[in-house]
Amino acid sequence: MNQTVTRKSKRDVNGILILDKPRGISSNRALQIAKRLYAARKAGHTGSLDPLATGMLPLCFGHATKVSGLLLESDKAYEVRIRFGAKTNTADAEGEIIEECGVQSVEPATLEQLLQGFVGDSEQIPPMYSALKQDGQRLYKLAREGIEVERKPRRIRILDLRVLDEDPAEPKLFVHCSKGTYIRSLAEDIAAAAGTLGYVTELHRVWVEPFADMPMVTLEQLEALAEQGETALDQLLTGADMALQHLAGVSFDALNVRRLLQGQVANGAGLAESGADIRMYDDNGDFIGLGQVLSVPEGCLEVAPKRLFVSA
Repeated sequence: MNQTVTRKSKRDVNGILILDKPRGISSNRALQIAKRLYAARKAGHTGSLDPLATGMLPLCFGHATKVSGLLLESDKAYEVRIRFGAKTNTADAEGEIIEECGVQSVEPATLEQLLQGFVGDSEQIPPMYSALKQDGQRLYKLAREGIEVERKPRRIRILDLRVLDEDPAEPKLFVHCSKGTYIRSLAEDIAAAAGTLGYVTELHRVWVEPFADMPMVTLEQLEALAEQGETALDQLLTGADMALQHLAGVSFDALNVRRLLQGQVANGAGLAESGADIRMYDDNGDFIGLGQVLSVPEGCLEVAPKRLFVSA
């Protein structure tokens, strides 16, 4: 007997979902599950978490995918547990141990002191097991073939680094870092500074700016809400403009909104400097998109549309 599988019709979904990614699946797999539950036409994530990692993974739907690149630039915070005394080929517990040493613990006071040497700007060599490309090939694919290539160091910034759990053999650390920081590489570098080897056993992303104070939702919660319908799911979404809170907001009347939607320069009300990027809103407070201030004549702002989130 043939069974008919009912598929949801794809729909336009717009907004950002703050997902708590579970351990054991890729960021892309988590995205595809959420996209299926929402029956969304378009979706993307904002920077991968390793399969071992858990925590905040903002997912962008519809028009919000236009800000995903901005979120890649954001600071991030992590809690990471490092096991001292061994090294794996992936720099985390997912890999195979390839080297061991006799120093299997570091005193908390010693660790706290050496961590301060990592705070600030530095250059970091990314791991072979990463999604970075070299000569058109993903590094992790080369690594799986046993090929190691020289990687260029990348400029990173550590803003905060401290001990949360003082287990000498497997401490937990808090890391506030810039974009492009590989926590697995940081863990190996910390172990080396302590005169030993080390690898990541747990990794949790606590927040991604500017969503530090926002609650996360799990895939299990999404599955349950999907049974209640689209409205229950859509209530979890935050507007794309939440990713742009560092920019000034400028409002436009109906006439100037029409100009913006036609790609024309328009006049808006707000406070911003010439050359600044701004958030654009209509007079109902609905988000229109991203604009740039061209000039600041007396009493208004002259703005050019840069990236629109609504259609004319």
